[in-house]
Amino acid sequence: MDSEWLQRAIAAGAVVVIALVVARVVDRAIARRLDLRPEVRTRYLVLRRSIMAVIIGVGVLSALLVIPEFRAVAGSILASSAIIALVVGLAAQSTLANFVAGIMIAFTQPLRLGDRVSVAGATGTVDEIGLTYTTIQGDDGARFYVPNAKLASDTIRNATIAGMEHLAEVRVSVPLSADLDRVLALLVDEARRAPETVPAREPIATLSQLESTSAVVTVEAWAGSAAAAADLAGNLRRKAYERLRREGVYA
Repeated sequence: MDSEWLQRAIAAGAVVVIALVVARVVDRAIARRLDLRPEVRTRYLVLRRSIMAVIIGVGVLSALLVIPEFRAVAGSILASSAIIALVVGLAAQSTLANFVAGIMIAFTQPLRLGDRVSVAGATGTVDEIGLTYTTIQGDDGARFYVPNAKLASDTIRNATIAGMEHLAEVRVSVPLSADLDRVLALLVDEARRAPETVPAREPIATLSQLESTSAVVTVEAWAGSAAAAADLAGNLRRKAYERLRREGVYA
């Protein structure tokens, strides 16, 4: 009896492992087609979580079929109309409502990763779109966790999509002996000169971190597209180093 139970447990475990492997393979297949555009990244991350959850869930239920004590329950869930009743029953619940809303957000995209939005009393940058909650990081570093169902039913003000502009952010480390106010002014001037920078959006430079021997300055500038923002970030890193070296900030 113990030997038979052990064999069934091993078989059930093998089914779960296979489900995990399949989920991993599917995840990698999707990742190979991943584009860096915000709209594609948004769809990918939400779909990735959804597909992984479905595959693993089916794997666990399939593993239960191996064990007689659970076979009747698992079989009815997988092969009968009980699954329909389960979905309909849960649809009225907030968890599934948030899950469905997350899928809708991924495809309709009233907001995307990296967008600056105002919704449900929260203003900031979209940090993550989860299966049930979306995280918005405020200007003071605080994070707002907004239920996806709230996003799907509320009015969203999206400043990024409105202007079709994308933020380029570059961090520059400078020695503490440098005149930090002068460094900030030099970096803002360099960002203004960049051809990819949107003229109507003033670049900013802030002191974001202090270390024992250096300071980290963050430069933010806006470009007209995601591709232009990537080019702007790369050019700013190179130009910032050249400008600060020329001005004597770096020995």
